[in-house]
Amino acid sequence: MDDEDLKARAIALYDRFTHGAQDRRAFMADMTKLAGSAAAAQMLVATIAADPAAAALIAEDDKRVDAKMVHWAGAGGHKLFGYMAIPRKHRKKPAAVLVVHENRGLQPYTKDVARRLAVAGFVGVALDFLAPVGGTPPKDEDEARRMIGALDLAAATADGVATIDWLAANKLLNGKVGTVGFCWGGAMANRLAVAAGPKLQAAVAFYGPPPPPVEAGKVKAALMLHYAGTDDRVNAGAALWVAALQAAHADVRRFDYPGTQHAFHNDTSAARYDAAAASLAWDRTIAFFREKLA
Repeated sequence: MDDEDLKARAIALYDRFTHGAQDRRAFMADMTKLAGSAAAAQMLVATIAADPAAAALIAEDDKRVDAKMVHWAGAGGHKLFGYMAIPRKHRKKPAAVLVVHENRGLQPYTKDVARRLAVAGFVGVALDFLAPVGGTPPKDEDEARRMIGALDLAAATADGVATIDWLAANKLLNGKVGTVGFCWGGAMANRLAVAAGPKLQAAVAFYGPPPPPVEAGKVKAALMLHYAGTDDRVNAGAALWVAALQAAHADVRRFDYPGTQHAFHNDTSAARYDAAAASLAWDRTIAFFREKLA
């Protein structure tokens, strides 16, 4: 087994653990069998898992961005909170983009994505979808995944729509709102496109499992869908979702990135990250938002 095959099989095991019901002990036992020793298994996991200490593309103290935690009201009047990144210099009212995190909750990478949007001229808002249950637990991704799995998806979607409404009504912004999500967040970006109707102008889903194709007729936003080449779990539903959107005359654009892994945009995961694909997908995303939200 060569290194690439080992990495692919290790990522498959990790994805089964992080997107299924397997506990960590059983996962590490499987990884140890694959790697040959417990020490080698730990090293493999370290290259796959996101590293919260990894250097950000846009630093927290970047002078081009004003970023902070903010609060607003959710669908039921409860308190929501998240990370807002605002471009310091803009000649006209900017549009807003809701950033939806992976199934690990609001992490440094998600905040970095919000800052990247701000540098591109948008207001990036990364909602912590775990806010109604106290927020993302610090330094405990297993618990964050458990909490994400326990969320009422209808209620979480309603909080996303409430956030879109809040951003659209902000007089300092131009009234147009987009969303971009990754993994669990990619699925939520698709859900928000279904649920928000014309209030959402553009949605971008990175390797996000789709809703049932019958929901396509409710989509009013323009959609951009990015898929990793080796991501069979997510890609299994992609063709039917895109075909349903096209049949409903939605503005949908699909891009596939051959040879890439699920989460290829996340530069805090050494084994998954693909710099060329991530850069191309991000450039397409920014151009799409500039087209739809200007």
